[in-house]
Amino acid sequence: MKFEIEDVTVYFPYDNIYPEQYSYMVELKRALDARGHCLLEMPTGTGKTIALLSLITSYVLSKPQSPLKLVYCTRTVHEMEKTLAELKKLHDYQVKHLGPAARILAVGLSSRKNLCVNPRVLSAENRDSVDAGCRKLTASWVRALAERNPGVPTCEFFEDYERAGSGAVLPPGVYTLQDLRAFGKQKGWCPYYLARHMVQLANVIVYSYQYLLDPKVAGIISKEMQRECVVVFDEAHNIDNVCIEALSVCVRRQTLEGATRNLHRMEQEIDRFKATDESRLRAEYQRLVEGLALRGDLRVNDTWLANPALPDDILKEAVPGNIRRADFFLRVLRRFVQYLKGRLETENVEKESPVAFVASVTNQAGIDQKTLKFCYDRLHSLMMTLEITDTDEFLHIQTICDFATLVGTYARGFSIIIEPFDERMPDVQDPVLQLSCHDASLAIKPVFDRFQTVVITSGTLSPIDLYPRLLNFNPVVSRSFTMSLTRDCICPMVLTRGSDQLPVSTKFDMRSDLGVVRNYGRLLLEMVSVVPDGIVCFFVSYSYMDEIVNSWNESGILKEIMQHKLVFIETQDVVETTLALDNYRRACDCGRGAVFFSVARGKVAEGIDFDRHYGRLVIMFGIPFQYTLSKILLARLEYLRDTFQIKEGDFLTFDALRQAAQCVGRVIRSKADYGMMIFADKRYSRHDKRSKLPGWILSHLRDAHLNLSTDMAVYIAREFLRKMAQPYDKAGSGGKKTLLSQEDIEKMGDSSLNDMLY
Repeated sequence: MKFEIEDVTVYFPYDNIYPEQYSYMVELKRALDARGHCLLEMPTGTGKTIALLSLITSYVLSKPQSPLKLVYCTRTVHEMEKTLAELKKLHDYQVKHLGPAARILAVGLSSRKNLCVNPRVLSAENRDSVDAGCRKLTASWVRALAERNPGVPTCEFFEDYERAGSGAVLPPGVYTLQDLRAFGKQKGWCPYYLARHMVQLANVIVYSYQYLLDPKVAGIISKEMQRECVVVFDEAHNIDNVCIEALSVCVRRQTLEGATRNLHRMEQEIDRFKATDESRLRAEYQRLVEGLALRGDLRVNDTWLANPALPDDILKEAVPGNIRRADFFLRVLRRFVQYLKGRLETENVEKESPVAFVASVTNQAGIDQKTLKFCYDRLHSLMMTLEITDTDEFLHIQTICDFATLVGTYARGFSIIIEPFDERMPDVQDPVLQLSCHDASLAIKPVFDRFQTVVITSGTLSPIDLYPRLLNFNPVVSRSFTMSLTRDCICPMVLTRGSDQLPVSTKFDMRSDLGVVRNYGRLLLEMVSVVPDGIVCFFVSYSYMDEIVNSWNESGILKEIMQHKLVFIETQDVVETTLALDNYRRACDCGRGAVFFSVARGKVAEGIDFDRHYGRLVIMFGIPFQYTLSKILLARLEYLRDTFQIKEGDFLTFDALRQAAQCVGRVIRSKADYGMMIFADKRYSRHDKRSKLPGWILSHLRDAHLNLSTDMAVYIAREFLRKMAQPYDKAGSGGKKTLLSQEDIEKMGDSSLNDMLY
């Protein structure tokens, strides 16, 4: 269908549109017109992705003179492929209506592991090994050697790509990762380097968050992007945690031992070069005297990870004199590694600010702040000079230099925390030194500053006013949408007590109580006998899930549950969990029915959908708070309180409830779907907890469902399922239409459309 939003003709590849999709587009257009950032919360399963893509691509088509580019960031490769498949459908529709003028180039970009087509490189088991395998075949010095000695292996795909030169381009179209690999094989070109080259020319780019938020990766991939970009972070409810992880570093004994081995190997390489080719070391010294700004001259196949700090101002300075010579630099690193080893020998938990830590390094190891700041770039320069290709072997020393650069760059927003053992296992000596970032705005600030519009969107952004404070920005549009439904296909309930009227909760003093464990078991047992097909249960942690399942097994509850449905369990092993999910789906498909036990902060809670018969009920056992005794969490809470005036309790509740909402939202993936959500903890009945759930869940949570016991919940479930079994009108009737056709939109103005969203 085709309709107007003010001065933009929107091309939408389906015959009908939901009212909330239309309202979403109107708000998004306001943000694009204002050239500002926006926060938009839209319920899961209401076509958020296609609404975003349709509006932004149509907006660009309506303003052919503006060089707007769409950068779409997803969290997983699976989401990236889904987005590109939607875009393909939209692109075909636009070309059908507008002809060749609507043609665009859209590419997905991922790691070498997902794009490489060279079987020799792909045989490596992990991403770092694939990267190193690629570098061993494509580094400039390896290729130069291969010209003199044909026996040296190179990558034929990269060689053909280089030979094609400026002719190596993708024709217009939408390319998924699969399409890129197929095109690369057909032409004999390397799809990874081709995609990286096309990023500068593409109209739409779809890639992972890290390519923009992690400065080490963004410095290589995204530094050339123009300001006229619309950046979309999809499923961005955890964006603050992604930002923090991008700037946090963890150092253990194994890291330091590995770094010592790396330094020894580099020393041998330097001695070899001194004996055979000292001019290279001298040339590098000269380059460092002039400053690191020459970094841009590196060939694309030699680029490594960029500086983890934000490098623009650093690159204009010259490298400090004491680390310009390669052997001097290695001595500095040895002293730093030795210092860190000494710090790990502690028996008490220690916490320091970066300023105090740098002062201590200067006093005890004689390394000043400026030297630390340049460690990462200096290591990169040295590894290029020494022609090191097996970079996966050098991850330990990279981690140490990453740590040094961050600690030398930032004075605020970080803590250094040294723990001699994990509090949950005090008998096991496993000292760890963590540089922990507390301020999410540090990683995302360059994105807000550089691009004219940044869209942060998800199904769970409640309370929406907390995100601008956490990320330190001012959105021009901040809006939460509800779901327009012809029938109440969502049935949330708060269960506060078992059939014996004893309260249930995973509060620390109650969670192991036999009454609570028994009541949770009875709740599930009653539900498996009433609810058809699939049931998903989320627990607050792996340890609590193990404890409860063991207890149910001993008391015979598990056996009774398995008479009704099969039970599958998520473990920390990815392969096992994938297999369990696959069998769970098969059990639901063949009518046997199944229960899936999962963890609220595990892998399944984030990316796996339990739509249709795979999830008719989801039970959230307890409130998934973070481990509140964690030193890192406590330091972050203190920072948030002092800097952004966010109270500890508010942040912890917000964090736990966005996670809970994310878990229960897995069951509704479209409007034709239906499902029940049980929040099994007495604390959910309190207004201060409950109010932080997204509006689209709260609008269906009736007062009568707020304080239920198990038998009442079973009765409500029976009634709900009976109601859902009746035929219904998908499009809605009267004033409550939930599917709008082109004529409906033309008949109604914006105001009446907004009124429909109740």
